[in-house]
Amino acid sequence: MSADTPDTQAGAGVFAAVDIGASSGRVILGRIGPGGVALETVHRFPNGVREIDGALRWDLPGIFEEVLNGLTRAAARAAEESETIVSIGIDTWAVDYGLIDADGVMAALPHSYRDGRTAAAVPRVHAVLDEARLYATTGLQYLPFNTLYQLACEPDLAGKQALLIPDLLAFRLTGSRCTEETNASTTGLFDAAAGEWAAAFPAALGLPEDLFPELIAPGRTVGVLLPAVAERTGLPAGTPVVAVGSHDTASAVAAVPALEPGFAYISSGTWSLAGIELTAPVLSEASRRANFTNERGVDGTIRYLRNVGGLWLLSESMREWSAAGPEPELPDLLASAALLPPGGPLIDVDADEFIAPGNMPGRIRAAAAAGGFVLPEDPAAVTRCILDSLADAYARTLALAAELSGQRIDVVHIVGGGSQNTLLCQLTADATGLPVIAGPVEATALGNVLVQARAAGAVSGSLADLRRLAAQSSPTVTYRPAGSPTIRALSSQSRADSAAS
Repeated sequence: MSADTPDTQAGAGVFAAVDIGASSGRVILGRIGPGGVALETVHRFPNGVREIDGALRWDLPGIFEEVLNGLTRAAARAAEESETIVSIGIDTWAVDYGLIDADGVMAALPHSYRDGRTAAAVPRVHAVLDEARLYATTGLQYLPFNTLYQLACEPDLAGKQALLIPDLLAFRLTGSRCTEETNASTTGLFDAAAGEWAAAFPAALGLPEDLFPELIAPGRTVGVLLPAVAERTGLPAGTPVVAVGSHDTASAVAAVPALEPGFAYISSGTWSLAGIELTAPVLSEASRRANFTNERGVDGTIRYLRNVGGLWLLSESMREWSAAGPEPELPDLLASAALLPPGGPLIDVDADEFIAPGNMPGRIRAAAAAGGFVLPEDPAAVTRCILDSLADAYARTLALAAELSGQRIDVVHIVGGGSQNTLLCQLTADATGLPVIAGPVEATALGNVLVQARAAGAVSGSLADLRRLAAQSSPTVTYRPAGSPTIRALSSQSRADSAAS
């Protein structure tokens, strides 16, 4: 295979990517051709948490109905083009799950990670498994909503299995139960070095040993569509559902169009995931104190990253402004924010106070005031504060990732919805002092399709080959830093020093 031309089998069929985020979902068709992968969105739908019985939950039946609607449209669109949908892949957000019994009946609607129920569970878990022991095994960033803390809140797990959200949707499509490993690695019950469940943890926490079904890797077949699903959607009865990087960030990182090593990535959307790709986890005490996570990526890679507050702060602010009057247009808002001078107030975008919905502009102004700044109510000023703070957090996170891992960073790739935010991309280049390559926007769906296509033999090669195909498939925009660099590419000597420490 040429280093410049990934091996593809054009006309080998079309692949359906079910890509669902915390605020929206979509079903996208991916076609493999000599110029790369062409994506076509056939269905979009809103998503969001609902307050039900005093808790924030996901409307799983409603989400599944939209998935069926999307697959129905996908089947009709493929038929129009005399195409065959080869397989289906599903990716969603991480950590949340549904509980099902032996008959496949779901006990209750899944809780959202934004629900505050885990506050009392965290100290109970740490009394049994202290933070140092947890990190030494799982390498997982502490977040108060990690799956193990949620499970500690469940009143009764007897006779139930936990299926993470993408696995739960796949179960509803196929009747097959499994746990895809990139998402399993976000639970706090996964051994980062061994690549399997941390065997001692369920017993220590009083969890059933068979709480989660078997682990499978991206590229494995979960099962084929149930007859009722095939009839409803118009898809062939034997259509397989294939495991992809079911944690949406794993799929997005697989599609980062990096042609050389030394890259960092920011998957920017509702959340921001900022980090680098490694071949082995970093489980040091320094890494734990810095709250970095070691999550599984496609092909057994390690996504060494931190969750950073994302564009949720801006979308929630816009929702608040819209409720109070005419909703500001985002392009106009960004243009006004760009005219404001640098050096304005910064807030901690990772603070727990920004997790829940409601009055986001007020909370942002309060956080600025706590830091000694007066932030005007003007939406442009609040927007600039959000974006300046995100860029600053990205710069600090990537600098620390380079220091802790000893890996050189020469370029930053921003993928996902945030790659369209020109002000955020430029501010990130300025804050890091590194070139920022923005795009693809639909990185998650692209990574989803690429893993499916390789499993079907329509694409071949390594993860690097998939990335070359991703680079061919989507236009990108490069932003150059305007100021002095704050992240310096680590020299060979500094990398050696870091590795030795």
